[in-house]
Amino acid sequence: MNTIKEILDFTETFAPLNTAMDFDNAGLLIGNENTSVSKVIVCLDITKQVVEEASEKNAQLIISHHPVIFNGLKHISQNDIPYLLIQNSLSALCLHTNLDLSTEFGVNTCLANALELENIQYFMDKDKEICLALGELKKPLSEVDFANLVKDKLKCKGLRYTELKKTVKNVAVSSGAGGSEIYFAKSKGADVLVTGEIKHNQILDANNMKLSIVDAGHFKTENVVISPLVKKLSEKFSETDFEVSDTCSDFINYL
Repeated sequence: MNTIKEILDFTETFAPLNTAMDFDNAGLLIGNENTSVSKVIVCLDITKQVVEEASEKNAQLIISHHPVIFNGLKHISQNDIPYLLIQNSLSALCLHTNLDLSTEFGVNTCLANALELENIQYFMDKDKEICLALGELKKPLSEVDFANLVKDKLKCKGLRYTELKKTVKNVAVSSGAGGSEIYFAKSKGADVLVTGEIKHNQILDANNMKLSIVDAGHFKTENVVISPLVKKLSEKFSETDFEVSDTCSDFINYL
């Protein structure tokens, strides 16, 4: 069996913890790095359902994107996730903005690849909190056709998009809460920004700049990294079983 330290040392080769943004809390947040693991559940968020799943599958470690502990804890109840993890002897390794900012293998890398973009450029700046990739479609598409492509590739039940009556070819992607990247995306020549969260005023500014928007949801634009991460870890560690969580979901539906 492999140890958590061996797994963490490997993730340091493509998403080192020292590249995480200053506000973040990434790394081994619960557990001991010397723990041996035979089964690992990988997910975007550690929820109660994921903890139950990991326990039922006799896993020793959960690797997630979002930190299970983000702000300082002053009280922990029996229903809080850290308590449930410890109660079930589960460790938690969280790869957050260090995985967002990685150009070798990261969330935006996987998002750009999922959309089959070509000639991809990365703009990652920890200090300025810029986290964006820019690529090209194989051929220009109408905004509605491109929105349908995103919906299909990310397996979305629904999404939001703007239609400014133009075609798009240069695509910027900023996963999760990337709406603030509209100005930088426009400055780099993007025709459209694909993100997971964007505020109303940012949509209005994007409209004024003639920058199309596709808002595919925070979960869908980031969950795209999970299966490739499982594949990458499985190829490195043959003695440990890595599995995508069956229960991790944001439970968002569309009418």
